[in-house]
Amino acid sequence: MSTLTSTAVTAGPPTAAGRRHTLDDWRPEDPDFWRTTGAPIARRNLWVSIFAEHVGFSVWSLWSVTVLFLGPAYGIDPAGKFLLTAVPAALGAVLRLPYTLAVARFGGRRWTIVSALLLLVPAVPMTVLLEPGVSYSTLMVLACLTGVGGGNFASSMANINLFYPQRLKGRALGLNAGGGNLGVPAVQLVGLAVLATAGAAYPRLVPAVYLPLIVLAALAAARWLDTVPGARNEPGALREAARDPHTWIMSLLYIGTFGSFIGFGFAFGQVLQLQFAERFPTPVDAAWLTFLGPLIGSLIRPLGGHLADRLGGARVTFWNFVAMAAGATVVLHAARERSFGLYLTGFLALFVFSGVGNGSTYKMIPAIFRARAADAVASGRRDPEAAARWARRMTGALIGIAGAVGASGGVLVNIAFRQSFLGSGNADAAYLAFIGWYALCFAATWVVYRRPRAGRLAGV
Repeated sequence: MSTLTSTAVTAGPPTAAGRRHTLDDWRPEDPDFWRTTGAPIARRNLWVSIFAEHVGFSVWSLWSVTVLFLGPAYGIDPAGKFLLTAVPAALGAVLRLPYTLAVARFGGRRWTIVSALLLLVPAVPMTVLLEPGVSYSTLMVLACLTGVGGGNFASSMANINLFYPQRLKGRALGLNAGGGNLGVPAVQLVGLAVLATAGAAYPRLVPAVYLPLIVLAALAAARWLDTVPGARNEPGALREAARDPHTWIMSLLYIGTFGSFIGFGFAFGQVLQLQFAERFPTPVDAAWLTFLGPLIGSLIRPLGGHLADRLGGARVTFWNFVAMAAGATVVLHAARERSFGLYLTGFLALFVFSGVGNGSTYKMIPAIFRARAADAVASGRRDPEAAARWARRMTGALIGIAGAVGASGGVLVNIAFRQSFLGSGNADAAYLAFIGWYALCFAATWVVYRRPRAGRLAGV
């Protein structure tokens, strides 16, 4: 999605090459073609992509539940466990941009097959090596390798973006993103099932469940996915976007939304056990609640886009960050007062608003460049066609950069919890840091996109 552009390929009816999953004739903006041919093909590719991305998110999130199995026999303190959940987020963030570029370089179908099979790289050794006596350095390597699942989101979004006409991209990409995000609570439910049946002595069963699903995702991609051959990367767009201040403002906001979602999703189970140890003496006790926040955050994501469509992306994002700061304040107060009910309410609110913010911030990005393109046309600096082309190019590049930077928020959340527990034995400092970050985000949204002034971007 990020730096990809596509051109309509009109080489006549599908040929033998087309039957080999290359779409020689692909014109999604042509209403007749879309109605008769394009829509069924795009839907098929979307559902396979959702499944493959879902499995990727689950593998990326494996350590959010694996750490619950690591009891005293493993000899790992809470600080060490937070590092184990931080390193997958780090690698996932780093891989998002190259995974996006890989779609145009290798083709969407081929790269989906490869990226699915790469999930075996962490899953197979985890299935073999997870047992008491394994060294911490080995666990760190295994945890880091699960970061390959974080890249799958970017390549999946880039690929599906090529299949849909402009008027339907939002819904298709929302379904694709939401289905992928559901991989976080899904793997935690798998972990809960293993804990409740086999017990905490068998962490290797969790990655083992995903081995056939990984193979199935690769086989489904090989059988049912197609490649749009007109896609190309635009490295110049990345360079131009990297020099644009809006890229880094939106990246900051996306750290606050998606970074919070993935970071809290990875850390929630550990925090529950540490913050309320008397309520969660065993991993299975914490696992009953671990999946709930990511599930709500995933399901609520489309609402953020819908509200942004109706009310404006910047307005929704501004009030969403105000709500996130309030939610983090509730969590801090509840932790200090040892009020579990209030604590759970506040934390679930953070998941809800991180999901809403995911949708609203993504809606802001194209609106920013549409507004700037309209200004350029009105001032005579660009003709309408060139301005629209520039807006699409910059939107794609900014989404790619913001997606990669935003995922690093998952690292920051886990490091904040680690340092807080190391320094004071509680998470109060981490909650204060989150409140400060959300305050920075709503202040930036107000100053740049909401404050009444001359030159304010219209419609953002």
